Amino acid sequence: MQIQDPRERRRIVSLTPLIDVVFILLFFFMLASTFVQWRSIDLGLTSPEGASASVEGAILVRVHSGGLDLNGRPVALEDLSAAAGRYLERRDGQPVVVQADEGVDLQRLVDVFDRLVAAGAEDLSLQGGTRP
Repeated sequence: MQIQDPRERRRIVSLTPLIDVVFILLFFFMLASTFVQWRSIDLGLTSPEGASASVEGAILVRVHSGGLDLNGRPVALEDLSAAAGRYLERRDGQPVVVQADEGVDLQRLVDVFDRLVAAGAEDLSLQGGTRP
């Protein structure tokens, strides 16, 4: 005589179809998503004509393709920190205006700003220059 167990055997759920669905969803979202969005930053440069009266008496650093000018005198990037430091020692908190001509690399501007901050400049502003 055979006695049957009243409990029914549970069925085993296979995970293979579930894993397939997860991978299909993963591929779908990977292909449908954009991970890199190139955006430009508008710096809102002012024109030389639109300079405010608050920058009168400021130190002017002009960055152009040929080099740098500090208050109208040519200066090398390596000497900018020392030369600007001499101007800043005379008057504490003197504003510094960096005027960039069109076509100047952003990295060059960052290098100029780094040198000016190292010289002790605190009131820095960026102004768009004239077209070459």
